[in-house]
Amino acid sequence: MIFRTAPARRPALRRVRTTPAPRPLRHRLDPARVEEIPLRAPDGVRLGLTRIHTGDTGRPAVLLLHGHTASSDMFLLPETRNLVDSLLDDGYEPWLLDWRGSCRLPYNETGQRYTYDDVALYDIPAAVSHIRAATDDRPLFVVAHCIGSLALSLSMTAGLVPGLAGVVSQGVFLTPKLAGRTSLRMSVAGELLKTRIDHIPVDFRKVGLWSRYTPLFALASRGASCPDPTCQILHNSAWGTGASLFVHENLSAATHDRLAELLGPAPLWILPHLRRIELARSVVRWHETDRRYAALPPNALDAAGRVDAPVLLLSGSENGLWLDSQRLCHDVLAHRQPRLDVRYTEIPGYGHLDTFLGRGAALDVFGHILEFLGERR
Repeated sequence: MIFRTAPARRPALRRVRTTPAPRPLRHRLDPARVEEIPLRAPDGVRLGLTRIHTGDTGRPAVLLLHGHTASSDMFLLPETRNLVDSLLDDGYEPWLLDWRGSCRLPYNETGQRYTYDDVALYDIPAAVSHIRAATDDRPLFVVAHCIGSLALSLSMTAGLVPGLAGVVSQGVFLTPKLAGRTSLRMSVAGELLKTRIDHIPVDFRKVGLWSRYTPLFALASRGASCPDPTCQILHNSAWGTGASLFVHENLSAATHDRLAELLGPAPLWILPHLRRIELARSVVRWHETDRRYAALPPNALDAAGRVDAPVLLLSGSENGLWLDSQRLCHDVLAHRQPRLDVRYTEIPGYGHLDTFLGRGAALDVFGHILEFLGERR
């Protein structure tokens, strides 16, 4: 008798967006002023670059870098006075980069995997090069948030973006520091879940009640004061790490309702690099033997002497993700690189994301950014 075994069932394919073209931005600007530029990184990955035209060719340019799983939308909130509004009114020309970790692009869910080395080596230098060519080498500033800032620090210490007029770093720069429980959960979750799922979603409506993600949302809901599952997994859990991404009371109702649009799924396969960075308390290169990444320093903090731009380190006093990473960075650089022009400003009553998304950010946060830029334009 011949025994036959039933063929193994293949897991159902996920329905995810595969086109690299960024989804449209939401804003209230005149569409004629908003130019979407199909930028490609040197390794061929399609990115998104947006220029806000002002009609004034003498304005300094400001490149805005979002955090991982966020997008340029975080700087363009139509429901409140946003950072782009403030920059335009103060005489700057904003440029917004959607690097490969943007939720306007599909790479966090499908497509080519990457590390922060790729962002530092390819994405940010490509955007800076394009902007400088388009603006005739006018002064160029950068305002960077979270992982966008972390990757920028690696680009700067590699000497890939020299001559910036000034840098505003929000949340974290050269010395990442997470809470102990966040670090532990990141390690445990990475090991337990890596064979089951490859990303953690934030929109419960898309995954449904009976899905492999339901336990994660249930865990995130424990002790939550807000009934919204997306808010719970971001504010109460930060994708299951136990951290918090914002002070809940600082968000307007309209912004709160858009959280699933403003922040996308977090890929689990990036965790090993993030874990290595956090353990080192420094931004370290992931690719140790691949010669393609030899331009990046093994340890950005050890190469901090190559930072050639003034830096403003910003952080909310209630940052529930990176804690006091920015204060630590200021103290370390003051001791190790006293010649650098680095200052630290703490925003009372703010967390991490609400420094840009908060309904009062224009009054409480943006003034510090504009003052720093104005002193150096």
